Amino acid sequence: MASTWIMCGVCDFRNIKQSSVVWCSECDEGLCGECREHHGASKSTRNHDTISITEYQKLPSHVLEITQTCQKHKEHYQTFCKKHDCPCCRRCVIEKHNECKDLTAIDDIVQNVKSSNAFLEVEQILVQMLENVRKVRNDRTENLKCLQDQRVKIERDINQTRKTINDHLDKVQEKIIKILYDNEENESKRIKQLLSEIGEIEKGILDLQDDQSTTKQHASELQTFLGLKHFEREVLDKEEIIESVMKSEDMKIKTLTLVIDKEVQNICKTASFGSVSVESKSCKIVIGSNKNKQAQMMVPILIQNALIISN
Repeated sequence: MASTWIMCGVCDFRNIKQSSVVWCSECDEGLCGECREHHGASKSTRNHDTISITEYQKLPSHVLEITQTCQKHKEHYQTFCKKHDCPCCRRCVIEKHNECKDLTAIDDIVQNVKSSNAFLEVEQILVQMLENVRKVRNDRTENLKCLQDQRVKIERDINQTRKTINDHLDKVQEKIIKILYDNEENESKRIKQLLSEIGEIEKGILDLQDDQSTTKQHASELQTFLGLKHFEREVLDKEEIIESVMKSEDMKIKTLTLVIDKEVQNICKTASFGSVSVESKSCKIVIGSNKNKQAQMMVPILIQNALIISN
């Protein structure tokens, strides 16, 4: 089991506490240096693939928790039941799945899973999702700069107009400048908050990419197959979060505008310099969506003894 990778499984069975240095996915246990040599020399295990404990512990936690053997019967999984979406040992089939018609040999269904369409689809979706998030971040950053530029321009226009009027303009100028800065500050705060949230989404996607990359390099075929559904769920969650961001009010393009009051030229007759408002325009970003592909990924079919995804 994944929880026993720290100690050598063979030594632990003999009540000897010895740290493991490698992990054998087929034996589903860690091995110390001495046991590794016996493991590599034994006829029954010499062809087993092992990886160092240092590399094994880099796997995502949900992959480490996946066991290669049935916890109820302590036997290796031999069959996968598509109806119940679970691996089964020999006794599981007899006890609970004897009537199930959609049983497949576990060796067949996990064969080439790391190069399967399902696994590749998740990789591609993560790349596209990261690209979409970065588009959103760049768009919000540009809008933030635009607000700043517009504020500078409007402030310059206000100061230029101010030169043509008398001391009464000081009060109305102070009022309009305050409104201008307040509007810019309020909208800038909202954009910065959204950028912070986008940064968290981006970090989550990068972490998911790292987990999948590590799984691809070091997890067993069964661990990869069973862990794949976790990646798919995480992808769906991230996609929903991004869609939620895109539909939010904060994604509308905000601009600052100034309307100079006609009575400014006759300042003694007016109590207002003008007005500053924030205009909203629909966001023009177009992001790719993978919902159809994701729905297809959840329905595995078996063709030529390899798990692929219906496209």
